[in-house]
Amino acid sequence: MTTDSVLVSPEQLSSMMGAEPVVIIDTRDAETYAAGHLPGAVNMREIFTFLATSTAEGLTALKSTFAEHFGAVGLSGAETAVFYEDALNSGYGQSCRGYYLLTWLGYPKIKVLNGGFSAWKAQGLPVSVEGATPKVAAFPTDLAMSDVMLTKDDVAAALNTGIALLDVRDIDEWTGESSSPYGKDFAPRKGRLPGAKWIEWYRFMKPSAQGPVFKSPLEVQAECATAGISTSDTVYLYCFKGARASNTFLALKQAGFSDVRMYFGSWNEWSRDDSLPIETEAPVIKPRAPALALAA
Repeated sequence: MTTDSVLVSPEQLSSMMGAEPVVIIDTRDAETYAAGHLPGAVNMREIFTFLATSTAEGLTALKSTFAEHFGAVGLSGAETAVFYEDALNSGYGQSCRGYYLLTWLGYPKIKVLNGGFSAWKAQGLPVSVEGATPKVAAFPTDLAMSDVMLTKDDVAAALNTGIALLDVRDIDEWTGESSSPYGKDFAPRKGRLPGAKWIEWYRFMKPSAQGPVFKSPLEVQAECATAGISTSDTVYLYCFKGARASNTFLALKQAGFSDVRMYFGSWNEWSRDDSLPIETEAPVIKPRAPALALAA
């Protein structure tokens, strides 16, 4: 079974598991994985925890690290990689971070379980507590990498150019009350990138009987319209370390935004370089131009 969408429902994934080669990757922590997971799923917490920098050395390390990890869990290019987290609103976009990394590496077959483990359980599908033993594969090294990765230099060059720079962090990070999800003072500076627009990442999801799922393409387009962003715009995303922005990256790609890229180093990297500008004042609403009076 195949689908055009990256997002796959629990029912679709259950059918896939018996019909084609899949490698299911659980991005949660080891203790949570051990308490119950999808049958045959392998655990790869590094998807969420790895902190990247956008220097040439940092990106080389990112590529080699995850090529090794993905090969170790059995991805050779022939299998469909399926990522999941507990629920889309509680895992900070970690399953989508796996999708983003494989997209960057050029891997051809990638899915994300829409609704995560919560949606799987809500459908009464089987859960396992047995650890999986993956069949190690050689991750393909001849893939054409995708142009979705931004460096801090790319972002600095894009400031004040009209490119839509979209901050999707939580409200306290956007307003400068906190520097990160790991504590208010985890990063050395608080604030946001100059000229950034803001849509909190939660807004690209909606409730369902199975738990939070992604909004429809039209709903995602409507959310972006509130910040003046359309499907024809070039969109540069950032958050703190590229997880929540990966959630938004997937939402926008599924909604028809053709030129979406992400600054994977995000605020964790940007805030640590004092030479890079930030905005720290309270966000303000720009005044609208006065309406023209109608002719009598």
